[in-house]
Amino acid sequence: MKRPAFGIYLVLTGLLWGVGCTNQVSGGGTADLAGVPDPNQGPFSDFPAQPILDPPATGGLAVPDNAAVLFGPAGSGSASGGPCLSEPETGALIPNNWLRLRVRFSAPSGQNLFEIRLHAANQTQDLIVYTTQTQWLMPATMWASLAQHSADQPLTISVRGAQLVGAALMGPPALGTSGDITIAPAPAAGTIVYWTTSGGTVLKGFSIGEETVHTILRPPQASSGTQCVGCHSSTPDGLFVAFSQTAVPDNGDPASLGLRSVDQQATEPSYLTASSRTLLARMPQQAPTFSGAHYSPGDRIALTAFLQNSRFELAWTDLEAKGVVQGTDWGILARTGDPNPAGSPTFSHSGQRVAYTSAASLFSGVTAAANGDLRVIPYADRAGGVSTPVAGASEPQWNEFYPSYSPDDSLLAFTRAPAAESSYNNPHSEIALVPAAGGTAVRVVGNDPPACTGGVSPGVTNSWPKWSPQTTRVGNKQYYWLTFSSSRLNNRPQLFVIGVVVEGTTVTTYRSLYLWNQPEAEANHTAAWDVFKIIVG
Repeated sequence: MKRPAFGIYLVLTGLLWGVGCTNQVSGGGTADLAGVPDPNQGPFSDFPAQPILDPPATGGLAVPDNAAVLFGPAGSGSASGGPCLSEPETGALIPNNWLRLRVRFSAPSGQNLFEIRLHAANQTQDLIVYTTQTQWLMPATMWASLAQHSADQPLTISVRGAQLVGAALMGPPALGTSGDITIAPAPAAGTIVYWTTSGGTVLKGFSIGEETVHTILRPPQASSGTQCVGCHSSTPDGLFVAFSQTAVPDNGDPASLGLRSVDQQATEPSYLTASSRTLLARMPQQAPTFSGAHYSPGDRIALTAFLQNSRFELAWTDLEAKGVVQGTDWGILARTGDPNPAGSPTFSHSGQRVAYTSAASLFSGVTAAANGDLRVIPYADRAGGVSTPVAGASEPQWNEFYPSYSPDDSLLAFTRAPAAESSYNNPHSEIALVPAAGGTAVRVVGNDPPACTGGVSPGVTNSWPKWSPQTTRVGNKQYYWLTFSSSRLNNRPQLFVIGVVVEGTTVTTYRSLYLWNQPEAEANHTAAWDVFKIIVG
């Protein structure tokens, strides 16, 4: 739990799919939407007939009334040398309940007047915006209509830039980024709660599509003396957040576990007994995870990474424990065939399996010093069993860690870095996917920043993948969403989301979406995407 330092798509075929502080897993589910939106319906008039002249920033340069005349028709001017688009990334898939579209770009020196153009085949005209700022936010009503009418078809976005001096342009406008984005015919469900280390460790959260974030938990709201809260997950009912806590403000070790409500009251669950509090208070243990299949009266279980006999093990704890007896109130899951320490457990939604990181040297229950592999054991009613390496996520050339089950348990997302390197805050780490039953790993294209920004992966610390708690089927396609953290923006951890679509045995991953509601000046990390029922007073 140590505090961290500071378009295009890929198609792979022939994959075999399985049935059906790493923190997750609770809810999980699949939604079916009848029918597929017809991209040929319309035409619609969601875009205004006349170009939008964006008001300038206070004291800034105003957009001239004849900006459209100065720029000329689409395609005129220089074919290159214009602005670099960072939001939205071309090649991105956008949930239809996403934050309203924000367009953000950087411009070459001297350019001070810009044209944003968005083309959809079923719209009566293009959206055209002229602005002197490098960021524009689509009105909410326009975004809602566009997401309803123009989903599941290419939307071509382009940005041109020019230098305005007086009433004239100094040379023709220059085309910058141009490419397609797509609005999915499916939403991204759930709530994200993440860890920010700016101004002290705090858990913050928001529902998908919400433009503000809310403080969920501060260290003083945890146990007495807590100075740092970190790795966390939702209970399956969404009412509580389980988290690692420590009295060490600048390190995070050693940690115990806490449970508090997400309704601004920070209360403990009524079912938590004195004995279970004692068990959760043992140190060090981290990375709590749950399954909805084992979260009901008489079978209310938390899994954690727990240090026993100088080795991290996978421990289960009865949250309704009547005592502190090993084998009755808590226990260690057997991992037959795996002699290594174990960390970063993730419970399958079915409650039948536990995936985890196995490494010869494992720190804090989450950090593999080198050569980590993903392995799976049966839960087997708290007994554990034979440990099996996950093919595609236990490869000798990689250090593989932070597993996360998709909501239907068919996929595992994980982070990997070169085998000899640590998993902790590694700039060479990247996100990959593999069938939960093992198979060929997929490097997601969302690892890559836009080429025009100069950022390159490996090199931008892509890490901590977490799935949305629901997958949606539309026609023959299954839509998934995955969040992760990356330092590609100002070398500071920030949260991003990518779409993943499975059709038959073909998996397609898309470019990343920036969650622009998060405070950009803060370091935001280790998101848990689940069913948190945040209540804002």
